[in-house]
Amino acid sequence: MIALTAAEIAEAVGGTLRGVDHPERLRVSHADTDSRNMAPAALFIAKPGETTDGHRFIDDARASGAELVLAERATDDPSGAPHPAVIVDDVVVAMGRLAAEIVRRIRAHSPTTVIGITGSSGKTTTKDLLAAVLGPSGPTVAPQGSYNSEVGVPLTIFGAELQTRYLVIEMGADAPGNIAELCQIVRPDIGVVLMVGSAHAERFGGADKIAQTKGELAEAVPADGDVVLNADDAQVAAMALRASAGITWFAVEPAAGGRGDVTAHQVQQLSDGRTELILRFDQPGRTDWRITTGLIGTHHVTNVLAAAAAAWRAGVPAEQIAARLEGLGAASRWRMERTEIDWDGQPNAITLINDAYNANPESMREALRTLASIARTSGRRSVAVLGGMLQLGDASTMAHHQVGETVVRLNIELTLVVGETAYPLYRGAVAEGSWGSEVHWVETAEEAEAWLRTALRPGDVVLFKSSHDAGLRLLGDTFAAEEGTE
Repeated sequence: MIALTAAEIAEAVGGTLRGVDHPERLRVSHADTDSRNMAPAALFIAKPGETTDGHRFIDDARASGAELVLAERATDDPSGAPHPAVIVDDVVVAMGRLAAEIVRRIRAHSPTTVIGITGSSGKTTTKDLLAAVLGPSGPTVAPQGSYNSEVGVPLTIFGAELQTRYLVIEMGADAPGNIAELCQIVRPDIGVVLMVGSAHAERFGGADKIAQTKGELAEAVPADGDVVLNADDAQVAAMALRASAGITWFAVEPAAGGRGDVTAHQVQQLSDGRTELILRFDQPGRTDWRITTGLIGTHHVTNVLAAAAAAWRAGVPAEQIAARLEGLGAASRWRMERTEIDWDGQPNAITLINDAYNANPESMREALRTLASIARTSGRRSVAVLGGMLQLGDASTMAHHQVGETVVRLNIELTLVVGETAYPLYRGAVAEGSWGSEVHWVETAEEAEAWLRTALRPGDVVLFKSSHDAGLRLLGDTFAAEEGTE
């Protein structure tokens, strides 16, 4: 984080100083909400949480090097002396204000391009790809994991320095207005919208409201910026009408005359699940590069195109983008994460694909198609371990039932459904008929582990897929630890 004095922080967030003798001299250059991540000259953000309260850990943070606290109430150390603090009404709101001030100072110091990414799925993978492509062209800051909320976005910005050339921001939303609020903090120069799906439909009240919210990013980019849109998604394409900035389109195999400034052609999935494609840019001179992505599944081509288009608009030459994308795989955990594990004394006998961080009907089907393709082309047995898709609201039962139908239609050979939420998936598969598929249901991850240890055999390709809170990512990790190597 850029160095700021206590006085500057208080002014930026509209807070009141307490217990600071010389606010113009007390400087901090690191900020975090976790007391375990403190360092000398740190700002500890005492954020109240769902299960605990950051104010309880102020003494721990101070012992680890925190010089200043951002808090919602005054607190004292064990001796009765006041903790040096900036007191605000709402710590999360204050984090956003502080982040906005940091972005303003970085922009004032040197040329900086801020890129916002949103969409119902694919945000984290696209962010990781884009950061890897931009990094060699200048100092780049991007979120850890899926930091994309009103807390995660400021934490990402706190990691930026004055010399930051590219600031990549992942933007998630739980309700209408969330993306607009994040845009007020970061003021994106480039906005990327990937797709509109059914994730979080329960909170939003339908796909139309999800599209309305994601489109807030298109509206926020200034006229001299760029909006990067997925031409293959009708709801995303419609966001062009809401933008004042220029539009850059990306698309997979567009029809003749179709929209596409950055496009993919001759897409094919290799036997190991990776994807080969021709990456094409609408530009003078050379336009085409054949690349093989390290990502598992052809559905990631959309993420590759989005990252390529954003980097192109950020000024990176097309030939450098193509070279940097070659072989690039997932950087964040539990996104089609492939591991070869030992089984029954045979080294690397089972291929495990852990994609259990997020799940919605669209991503579930794409993961299952990838599983079926890998198994079919390699002549191996396909095994799907599927958990619940959360936050689907009234559509949950039908959505799970339909995924169950997909399991059978793709001829997945062995399927284990885990948890009450996912039970309609099991019923959907049974109702669709076997077609050579075997479908089973268990209630808990513990039961699933025991069942799999007797059912798996050498040669299997195994997919773990569920929403984050369903916990199957951890079950996948348990099996990935079976003396395997990634």
